[in-house]
Amino acid sequence: MKKVKRKIIHIDEDLCDGCGSCIPGCPEQALQIVETAKGPKARLVKELYCDGLGACIGSCPTGALTITEEEAEPYNEKATIARIKEKAPEMLETHIKHLKEHADLLPEHHTHEMPKGVCACPSAQVMEWKEEKKPHDKKVDMASELRQWPVQIHLVPPFAPYLQNADIAIIADCVPFAYANLHQDFLKGKAVLVGCPKLDDADYYIEKIAQIIEHAKPKSLQIVHMEVPCCFGLMHVIKEARKRVKSNVPVEEVTVSIKGKVM
Repeated sequence: MKKVKRKIIHIDEDLCDGCGSCIPGCPEQALQIVETAKGPKARLVKELYCDGLGACIGSCPTGALTITEEEAEPYNEKATIARIKEKAPEMLETHIKHLKEHADLLPEHHTHEMPKGVCACPSAQVMEWKEEKKPHDKKVDMASELRQWPVQIHLVPPFAPYLQNADIAIIADCVPFAYANLHQDFLKGKAVLVGCPKLDDADYYIEKIAQIIEHAKPKSLQIVHMEVPCCFGLMHVIKEARKRVKSNVPVEEVTVSIKGKVM
């Protein structure tokens, strides 16, 4: 079968401990645990079963799973559904919901009937909640704590002067919309980098952050991400970047709930 360049799950063997938590986290049943010379490790059963959407990422406790873009067999929905029916028929509805929510990201067109507004991937699940009562509704003008430009990981050069020997906050894209006190709690006195570990190229992020660590020699890194599983990939990016340049720069992880609370 001719391979195409597409997004697919990458398994870091050094981080994978073979616990098997990823298997129920994959609606497509694309993962398995196999015995290797290094002990039990997760493996793709076949590339064609992996849709590359990353529903399994948050189920891995060690951060061994990331999405990468590489030459792989095209995703085959027909074969995947046949496998689910054989191995885990109870996951079929979850799989269909997952595909429906992400249909615009896949090369194949999916026409399965399913309830609207529901999906298996927590990062895209549609939710709504009532506004919490506040002690006062008076508008308060607050000064921005941003002291640099640009902020996107893709755009910030490793040699940017504001990164040099700085405390750097690396913030997932969705955090500023959920966390009201972002400027005071995470931006003040820090350089900032912003990115999305689910939709962007993790390998590129790893290389870029590694360059920043190597050249800017930051004092510390604060990683702020959302509670949804895919967002934990940001921590994997940082761990791999530190490992690549053999850095011991201190790292702090902060998780923000979708309702705007630090967890």
